[in-house]
Amino acid sequence: MTQRFKVIVTDFLNDDFILEKEILDDIADIIPAVALKEEDLVGIVEDADALIVYHSISIREKTLTRLKNCRIISRGGLGCDNIDWEFARGMGIDVTSIPDYGTEEVADSAIGMLLTLTRGVHYQNSFLRRKGGEWSYTNAVPLVRLRGQILGIVGLGRIGTATAIRAKSLGMKVVYFDPYKPLGYDKSLGVTRAETLDELLAQSLAVSLHCPLTEETHHLMNAATIESMPDRSYLINAARGGVVDVRAIPPALESGKLAGVAIDVLEKEPPNEDDPLVLDWRNPDHPAHDRLILNPHAAFYCEEGLDEIRRKGAENCRRALLGQPVHNVVN
Repeated sequence: MTQRFKVIVTDFLNDDFILEKEILDDIADIIPAVALKEEDLVGIVEDADALIVYHSISIREKTLTRLKNCRIISRGGLGCDNIDWEFARGMGIDVTSIPDYGTEEVADSAIGMLLTLTRGVHYQNSFLRRKGGEWSYTNAVPLVRLRGQILGIVGLGRIGTATAIRAKSLGMKVVYFDPYKPLGYDKSLGVTRAETLDELLAQSLAVSLHCPLTEETHHLMNAATIESMPDRSYLINAARGGVVDVRAIPPALESGKLAGVAIDVLEKEPPNEDDPLVLDWRNPDHPAHDRLILNPHAAFYCEEGLDEIRRKGAENCRRALLGQPVHNVVN
């Protein structure tokens, strides 16, 4: 009798798994764990041959050491900071990602948030809805023309590049900081390379973050780096929550250092109800109420993009289970 494998979808999804079954049903059973935290996986994953992991939980050493048969941990997304991939490598488990999913969606979201902030759309809508003043364009004064302004991009990977192309179509000048990008890429794309983060920040009307979360980038944007930005500038984070120390956001909005901020993803999701950032965002008497956009880690999402994640994650599992080379191994 042909062996049937066991594939556990650890978190985020709990439906009929039609897409995954189209790819895996002839060789594997697909079982949802519906875990909200790592401890929920106890007694479920030990005999799994493959895990598909999204973003709601972490997979650390305490879980990895219990895996008896696992060949692959397929991350349904790009960032793998919620998986101890180095420890997994030592156990002979491939950890894979899907680096090309959501490129268009996240870039569109970054530009959408940029326009919403810099054109005063969010501010006017929030300000007038709470009856903060007169029905007049003057509420959002001053605004500046985007054409000719500088968008600073931190991290010029697939999404950062797609964002740069969109910004250029608006007539903006693009400056990027990415010390791991080879020299010359700036010329091929028609953008300008900054040698340091400070160099980028000092000249940018708006900064859009598209770097991975690493020890090097953790809290890359903090009180000190934000202070080096021009007065009345804008900050957009559609990367990972830990790239920004959000404790620095409310004071920067209060002082006018930042005219607007858009945060798609937080370090802890959902945030606690008593999170100071959330309290200021909900407080009509605080500048964050009208000048801060918070989203629930949604920039990646569209129906086509989610289908793409699911198919590619399942396809990588199939390759691993059949002993074939897998794509996008991060460890």
